Amino acid sequence: MNESQRMEQALQQLALLIRRHAPSNGIHQTVVPSLTLMYATHLSEPLESVYKPSICVVAQGAKKATLADESYRYDPSSYLVTSVELPIIGKIVEASPEIPYLSLKLRFDADVILDIVKEMNDPAFAPEEAGPGITVSRTTPELLEAIVRLMRLLDTPRDIQIVAPLVIREILYRVLQGEQGALIQQFAIIGSHAHSIAQAVQLINRQYNRPLVIEQLAKSVNMSTSAFHKHFKRVTAMSPLQYQKTVRLQEARRLMLTETVQATEAAYRVGYESPSQFSREYARMYGRPPVLDVQELRDSLAGSNGFG
Repeated sequence: MNESQRMEQALQQLALLIRRHAPSNGIHQTVVPSLTLMYATHLSEPLESVYKPSICVVAQGAKKATLADESYRYDPSSYLVTSVELPIIGKIVEASPEIPYLSLKLRFDADVILDIVKEMNDPAFAPEEAGPGITVSRTTPELLEAIVRLMRLLDTPRDIQIVAPLVIREILYRVLQGEQGALIQQFAIIGSHAHSIAQAVQLINRQYNRPLVIEQLAKSVNMSTSAFHKHFKRVTAMSPLQYQKTVRLQEARRLMLTETVQATEAAYRVGYESPSQFSREYARMYGRPPVLDVQELRDSLAGSNGFG
């Protein structure tokens, strides 16, 4: 078979496997801890979440991921990789009952990336400038065929503990061989600017409800304040304070939407000292005050069964 035929066959197999293990609308956790599946018969509302380092592959339909002012569309011909934790707005843009949106997300550990890089013929390098923490690359038959092998393990759970790590390693190897491989591997290279920013991002996400002191954060990853600002924005498309604010507001919105927490309590829980400041910044980000936004979003989700 030529490359096009291999792609088509692998996508058909992947779609069948996702349908089997994600038979209803929603997000489905699998017995492979790092692997989740998504099935959707309708377009979704734009909903936010912090994407962990992961690979997102689509078998049918299409999705758009938005980070700050940049949008990334991915579909069966392309896949998305997030190399650091990023506050992303996800929206399914192609789905129908006849041709549902089918996708998977595979989380990965930067240590595994580094381990693979060490064994590749191409030596690891640390570029002068950190690159973006989100990329879209052209899907290859080799990558899809490895993902199909991982999905097939869901039918033989006894094999997962031994075989799944090997197949996941191959999937990551195929990603590193892809057109954005060099951008992805930089985040695993200890001492690179990208790796330092990834560490800082983890710190912000663990302590997003605490005051952010940029000088201390830059010092913790051995960078000057000016270099830290520059490389942080290259990786995340926003400043450290903008990043923290986005994570705070996304978490507050989630608390109000899914846990029915009141706006004032949500504001305090995510680190705001002033509910009025929280309301102003929330309305600036979402276009509506917290209570109105969450009510309208809840009504919209109930009517469309949408999700992000």
